[in-house]
Amino acid sequence: MKRLGNLFEKIVDKDNIRLAHVNAQKGKTFYKEVKMVNSDTDTYIGNIHNMLVDKTFKNAPYEIMHKRCSGKDREIYKLPYYPDRIIHHAIMQVVEPIWQSILIENTYSSIKGRGIHTGLKRLKIDLENIPETQYCLKLDIKKFYPSIDNAILKDVVRKKIKDASLLWLLDEIIDSTKGVPIGNYLSQYLSNVYLAYFDHYCKEVLSLKYYHRYCDDIVILHYSKEHLHTVFKVIENYLNSNLNLDVKSNYQVFPVSIRGIDFLGYRFFHTHILLRKRIAKAMKRAVRKNIKPTTGASYYGWCKHANCYNLRQKYLQDYESKFKRKAS
Repeated sequence: MKRLGNLFEKIVDKDNIRLAHVNAQKGKTFYKEVKMVNSDTDTYIGNIHNMLVDKTFKNAPYEIMHKRCSGKDREIYKLPYYPDRIIHHAIMQVVEPIWQSILIENTYSSIKGRGIHTGLKRLKIDLENIPETQYCLKLDIKKFYPSIDNAILKDVVRKKIKDASLLWLLDEIIDSTKGVPIGNYLSQYLSNVYLAYFDHYCKEVLSLKYYHRYCDDIVILHYSKEHLHTVFKVIENYLNSNLNLDVKSNYQVFPVSIRGIDFLGYRFFHTHILLRKRIAKAMKRAVRKNIKPTTGASYYGWCKHANCYNLRQKYLQDYESKFKRKAS
């Protein structure tokens, strides 16, 4: 695999940093720090350029917030806008296409052009082959983000990047805390890179034809449940031995036609797709509270990809004419 150099000079280029500021401030122009940078952009861009070139940049201390998300309590890490978040964007503007090139097609989380609905379409296509997708192995990783091993992550990053100055910068960010902090702009990409070669192992060594991953949520389909149990043991060993990760004990091997696959916010069967119960319940509660058109558009976007005509007729009919155009 070709390792790439001469990347740092592109990242520290003032035009790249200026573009990073433009991108990082989207939806945040009211932030005090954004206003500060906008008040004298050339000076602040120059300061960032100098601290990177001189290697005086140090990752700022995190502000840690606690948030309940999807029934889980999570620690959300927040960095200052200046200079950290601008620097993250400057890095990704150069590195993102490089990292995206090592990801398999059936990985969807935090990848441009490959979101939830791309995953939905591909899993739906796989399920059209009913004889070969009778059973599903579904698993996820225990405390994935906090459990990422910093030393292993740095080794994985070095499989594609050899630029010493860029590796200094990435190491500074990676070593700023144990694991990968949820909330960092760079974290969503680093987590994908951490599992990228595991994905290739599953597809190319284990020859798993029907394999899908969204973050640490993994779905594998096969005609034999015995084979999937064997695959699970191999995967569990690989993740533990090579990436120092543990699989949650609630992994499942089950018949698709009876249980359906709970994945990407939907429940997938061979013949139809349903909205996940939690999302359907949240939509019903929102409708009772007279949801805003923008919220309704979001729920319409979820529903239009599933077989839930009756649900839409009962709860969204009065809203669809208002937001259908926005959701399309």
